[in-house]
Amino acid sequence: MQYLKWKDNNEYDGSQINPSWAFQEFGVKDSTIVSWMGPMNILGDNLIDYEDVGLDIKGDKMLHFIVEHFDEQPGNLKLAYHRQRMLVMITRDKLLNYGIKTTQDGDDIFINDRKLSVSIATASISSMKIHFALNITTKGTPSDVNTSALDDECMTLSEIEQLQDEIANTYIETIDTIMCDITKTKVF
Repeated sequence: MQYLKWKDNNEYDGSQINPSWAFQEFGVKDSTIVSWMGPMNILGDNLIDYEDVGLDIKGDKMLHFIVEHFDEQPGNLKLAYHRQRMLVMITRDKLLNYGIKTTQDGDDIFINDRKLSVSIATASISSMKIHFALNITTKGTPSDVNTSALDDECMTLSEIEQLQDEIANTYIETIDTIMCDITKTKVF
């Protein structure tokens, strides 16, 4: 699995959740975790969560992660959601290292009952995908959602970049150790 950083200030519009996006964008033929900082404005055609239809899914500056796995065809939606929850738990652990205490409800992270994250998982014939993002600022977030952000917690840009790398690298390490455990386990 490869970790790629996309240039910052690219907008997440929902199209990046499409299968093989990292291959099309970067020419990478592997499972990937791609991360960048930028705005989010999901357009209607790119909404894949039925609960979000008709809602504004946006923010002026977010820390984005797009994960794609090709280790099972067709993609397994249940496994994609398990991996999404693992990514959320890794993020919560890393935030705690910065003194930021959070709570979790499903795939959402909260600080003092204010929503910090957005996320979705999906599957296709060829792969499983996850989009996960943290608010860097609350500017531009929907007015009907009580949101929190990393800048509310006084995180510097340098710390956010460090957090970005820690989350991505720990996710890859966790996936790799699971694969190693599978290969060393006697089965009957």
